[in-house]
Amino acid sequence: MVLNYITWNVDPVAFSLGSLQVRWYGICWALGFLFGYLLMNKVYKKERMPEGELDSLLIYMLVSTVIGARLGHCLFYEPEYYLSHPIEILKIWEGGLASHGGAIGILIGLWLYVKRFNRKTNKKKGETTHITYLWMLDRIVIPVCLVGAFIRLGNVFNSEIYGTPTTLPWGFVFVRGNEQFFGANGELLPCHPTGLYEAFFCIVTMFLLLWMFFERDLGDKRPGLMFGTFLVIIFGSRIAIEFLKNVQVDFEKNMMFDMGQWLSVPFVAVGLVMIVWSLRGKTSRP
Repeated sequence: MVLNYITWNVDPVAFSLGSLQVRWYGICWALGFLFGYLLMNKVYKKERMPEGELDSLLIYMLVSTVIGARLGHCLFYEPEYYLSHPIEILKIWEGGLASHGGAIGILIGLWLYVKRFNRKTNKKKGETTHITYLWMLDRIVIPVCLVGAFIRLGNVFNSEIYGTPTTLPWGFVFVRGNEQFFGANGELLPCHPTGLYEAFFCIVTMFLLLWMFFERDLGDKRPGLMFGTFLVIIFGSRIAIEFLKNVQVDFEKNMMFDMGQWLSVPFVAVGLVMIVWSLRGKTSRP
């Protein structure tokens, strides 16, 4: 007998501590930032960054990602409701995070981090460490890929943000899914596990960036190339995968391209500009 689909009936709650429920989604977030921290530690060691700075970076990343992702969901996908009920924006535990909002939050958080870092080091006599915003962007995208993969895995555990029906052998029957499709006999139909698709592209991009940074030293030789590569692959794949996804909100049903695709276009455009600008520049080590 050939398996032609995978039945996915995983409880999103990993375990309970009294009245507190610990969900797989939260565990995936935590693991993503933990392993991302360890990965960025290798980057910081290679660059001989001051000790303790990685902890500060982690705080900036955590706060900016969560705030950006939450505001992104509220303002991009359900602005009328949340602008009418602003207190609901604070209820992150009820769900609702958008990756594009998280990306914008990270960009702002990193800008603030770089300003604080340079201001702090400039106050120390004899301190010569100085970083630019682009320097940081080229390096932070490595752990961001890993975190993104874990978050998409969390979406799978939540049986959410999956795709339309498919006959491919790796289709998932999301028993606990909110948006379910039924066959002629009333059976649940397998759907594209789009969360796994996006996680796959995140991992592939991470390994490519690791090669560019550690093996080819392109973080120094070609400033902006790693950041541009990240934007094009991650958000370009997001545009493609969105064609397989269910709509997340009702207003997307009549749209040729959904909100996730429209929001991805500027990121891809910026990525292409960064790649061309970097490759046309002189190869040098700053």
